[in-house]
Amino acid sequence: MVSRRPARPGALTSLSPLKIFTQIVILQSAFYATATALILFTVLTAGKSFSLDLVFSWRSLRGDTVVGWTLGLCWGMSSLAGVILLLLLIARSKLVPDFALTIHFIHLIVTSLYTHSIPRNVLWWALQIASAALMTFGGIWACQWRELRPMAFGTGSTPNVESTAHQEADLEGEGHDMGGRRGRGRGRDGGGLYEMVGMK
Repeated sequence: MVSRRPARPGALTSLSPLKIFTQIVILQSAFYATATALILFTVLTAGKSFSLDLVFSWRSLRGDTVVGWTLGLCWGMSSLAGVILLLLLIARSKLVPDFALTIHFIHLIVTSLYTHSIPRNVLWWALQIASAALMTFGGIWACQWRELRPMAFGTGSTPNVESTAHQEADLEGEGHDMGGRRGRGRGRDGGGLYEMVGMK
């Protein structure tokens, strides 16, 4: 009978379906919340009315209007915020592409259900591809930067290696002379210096 390899410690808890589902819900909600806040601020600043079509409709993202380009800028900034969220919630570079692509795939489904049609705007698709690439590569870089940071053990100050080496060399030089004739050092009791004289 072949024995099964025991599970790696922490593997079941870190990749549990419930935890993955919770992380996806948090990331998706934060992604929409950031985009909605940016779009709402931009619309109110421009003196126009806000509607959910600006967030969930692909028809609002047009390349021949100022509003369309402004929406594209807001979604790009929301992607940058998504990089920070991936760093804080996921923190593992290998899992970043899965979560980043899942967020945009869910956004595609939500947009299609809201507008009752699959997006047919080239600018919308180009923005989603750019946003997914930004979140993927930006999240991987941020997580790898965090993973490769040196770990600090303890809270004490780090000793100066160079000064310690000089001190050891000075003490060693006081104890004996390299020429073999005589040396000078400190006694065992610390009472003072002594000299070693060659025997006749």
